[in-house]
Amino acid sequence: MTVTNKQSATNVHEVAEGIYRINTPVAIEGAGGFSFNQYLIVDDEPLLFHTGPRKLFPFVQEAVASIVPVATLRYVSFSHVEADECGSLNEWLEAAPRAVPLCGSIAAMVSIGDLAIRPPRALADGERVSLGKHSVRWLDAPHVPHGWDCGFLTEERTSTLLCGDLFTQGGTDCPPVTEADILGPSEAFRRPLDYFAHGKNTRATLERLAATNPTTLACMHGSAWRGDGAKLLLALADALDA
Repeated sequence: MTVTNKQSATNVHEVAEGIYRINTPVAIEGAGGFSFNQYLIVDDEPLLFHTGPRKLFPFVQEAVASIVPVATLRYVSFSHVEADECGSLNEWLEAAPRAVPLCGSIAAMVSIGDLAIRPPRALADGERVSLGKHSVRWLDAPHVPHGWDCGFLTEERTSTLLCGDLFTQGGTDCPPVTEADILGPSEAFRRPLDYFAHGKNTRATLERLAATNPTTLACMHGSAWRGDGAKLLLALADALDA
């Protein structure tokens, strides 16, 4: 792990081949410690998944610049429209002249086509985008965990699921990547806040994500996770049913 800013403690760590977790721990009043993660896929067409909130942009930009020139970014992507997902989208588009927003068709239609300073590339469910050696595929996941526009990217070369708010873990002292249990901590964090939409298709959506057989789960809050991702996603479905 490399710390790229001592003030914010922003740090970077390669969690899968060519995929870097950018992590910034924060103190949130009344909630204890928390963290925000972005994931940078380094390739011919670099992709950043999650932008982080606008206030974190200088720190995240500095971290990205420690890995690749910011101006080379081609895609800025996210799961759904929310401040920590895409709050600094336009700052990134200004810093990277070639970059375009990469999102699902619903987000493009109802939000990003208006909010972004550059037109988005809207992805249909199941659509693939080649980055070079890496390839990402968009999977619609409405209301899982929340947001009509929600979806995820799976990176096929490394079997990584960029899983957004699934398996959110609180705290700031989370290792960059772990093989330990994250379902227990994430459920302990979720239950009091109840931020899942509890839609009727939640289990079917989680089963579909499990069918991609990820071996790395790139979580937006807390540690990334390595192991049998299909088993863990199905365990999450069971926990939500219970």
